[in-house]
Amino acid sequence: MRVGIPKGLLYYKYYPFIESYFTELGAEIITSPDTNKEILDSGVKYCVDEACLPVKVFHGHVAYLKDKCDIMFIPRIMQIDKKEFICPKFCGLPEMVLNTIPGMPKTIISPIYASSEKQLKSWARNVGLLFTKNYLKIDKAYKISLNKQKEYKCSIKNENFNLNVALVGHPYNIYDNFTNMDVVKKLNRLDIGIISEENIETDIINNQVKDLFKKPFWSFAKNSYGFSTYLAENNKIDGIVYISSFACGIDSVVIELIKDRLGDFPLLILKIDEHTGEAGFDTRLEAFADMLERRCG
Repeated sequence: MRVGIPKGLLYYKYYPFIESYFTELGAEIITSPDTNKEILDSGVKYCVDEACLPVKVFHGHVAYLKDKCDIMFIPRIMQIDKKEFICPKFCGLPEMVLNTIPGMPKTIISPIYASSEKQLKSWARNVGLLFTKNYLKIDKAYKISLNKQKEYKCSIKNENFNLNVALVGHPYNIYDNFTNMDVVKKLNRLDIGIISEENIETDIINNQVKDLFKKPFWSFAKNSYGFSTYLAENNKIDGIVYISSFACGIDSVVIELIKDRLGDFPLLILKIDEHTGEAGFDTRLEAFADMLERRCG
């Protein structure tokens, strides 16, 4: 059986588990290519206008795969940490896709609660029955895949530069080099190193949100706030670059919380959507680099 796996949203963060699990069950993995203009244009065509750029891009990846696989994996990821949830668009992602893209194959859309290994194993068992009735094979595939995910380190850390910044944003904005216009390489060329949130321990991030009136119940919001404010307050970075999708409700709140806590600390907000021009992107990064040099020189 050929399983289609779109290279969008949280694929970059969790692909070792996803691909390994279906492979161990005997499936042939079919992935879409890295995001490109054709996939973006296709996603814009099929997706509703009100959706953010990452969701539109995901639609493009699905459209590319729909005629190339027997079954499609559409991740309805609900939870990755206890008592928290992720972007609400994930909750209805399968319905968005299935009601806008015609000719879809059979799909895997079971909700994924990954805040504990027990919950994730329950999902794996239910999905595994689509491929085999052998529970021992399913449990073995789950264990192998979980170990591969634990061995994988999804992060960016290159600090051998004149200046260093925290690169903040939802994972799919940080790791999709097409939609963020290769921001990592652009910053490195400006002699600016980068630290991403995966390099900061979870306990430190959680401790940073304790003084908020209410703990954020969106995992991405908590991580962005805790990671960036910790590095800034402990003088581990010279500035913050926040990659934000246009019309992202979560980001609109988190950015204001960061500003309120850090005051005049250097913060560059780069909004991205399907209309973002690279020339303007480059100009803003260059101006930010010049400002950091003057401030830290």
